[in-house]
Amino acid sequence: MNKFRIMAVMLVVLAAVSFVSCGKKGTKEEKEIVLTTGFEENEIFFIGTERCTVPELNVYVRTSQSQYEGVFGEEIWDRDIGNETLEQYLKRMALYRLAKIKAMKLLAAREGVTLDEGEESRCKKAAGEYIASLSENDRSLLGADEDLIYRMYSEFALADKVYKSITEDVNPEISDDEARTITVKQIMIKTFYRDISGNRIDYNEKQKKEAYDRASTMLKRLRNGEDFDALAERYNEDSQVVYSFDKDSSLPAEFVETAFNMETDEVSDIIETPFGYHVIKCVSTFDREETDENKQKILAQKKEEVFGKTYDEFVQSQYSGLNDELYNATTYDRSALETDESFFDVYNRVFAKEQG
Repeated sequence: MNKFRIMAVMLVVLAAVSFVSCGKKGTKEEKEIVLTTGFEENEIFFIGTERCTVPELNVYVRTSQSQYEGVFGEEIWDRDIGNETLEQYLKRMALYRLAKIKAMKLLAAREGVTLDEGEESRCKKAAGEYIASLSENDRSLLGADEDLIYRMYSEFALADKVYKSITEDVNPEISDDEARTITVKQIMIKTFYRDISGNRIDYNEKQKKEAYDRASTMLKRLRNGEDFDALAERYNEDSQVVYSFDKDSSLPAEFVETAFNMETDEVSDIIETPFGYHVIKCVSTFDREETDENKQKILAQKKEEVFGKTYDEFVQSQYSGLNDELYNATTYDRSALETDESFFDVYNRVFAKEQG
């Protein structure tokens, strides 16, 4: 069940852009072509008229490297992320993020969105502060000067501005009912197990009946007045007892529907989900703090949907190409940046301070 909870990650993957070259946009043949020639020195990719260089990739990768090491320590480099190394993962995420920024810069031009003098000034200030924070070794690792950092901040600011422009008409009013978050306690009796390789093996009919009988015994004791928490400590086979969620939760539909039709302190009958047999006790049918937080999440999701539609249609109209030979040849050692200043934190601090 806990695998269905929303998990926080350090890096937000903005969007992946498919790198393609010549031909009529959108054809199957064109999507299979990868351009590896015709690039200027140090150019990693292009999209439309925008180009991205190795130093830009360095800034994103090295910033992420410092963030990871700051949280997990240098030993994080000895671990794989799925089927790739951490270095490969950070390069891929940096490529995706830069591709999104470049595409949004082109979208801003189409929408007539530009930076005003104040925003340009803040980008210059942020660039000066970030470059000043770098040691000589840091600058060597990045291969970036103040002009490049200023351009990167300007593109970042432009991407933020065009996003706000496209989503400004999204209705910010979210009702309590739409965002309502409830809290329940639950006891689960599993109807599956994991083999030595971690594969799920469903119970056979006899095992399922035994699990249901345990759930029935436990429910009967609840009905007779025994304490829910005490029984949960003994019977619960899930990793947690308390869950807070809204109607759009990724928890099993049977579980969510039952919970949202309960009153405070009410105890459910036995519910079957793909995970097992559950008995739920409603703790709260409305949590004001979590509901207000959920309103912000719903609003952000609605804005992302509106922007995503415009962005996806726009990207499909753009030619793009990846210099995969240079991309694959660009490697990173474990020499993390010495600065305590994050590329993104400097931007956020300067813009927040000036706007505040």
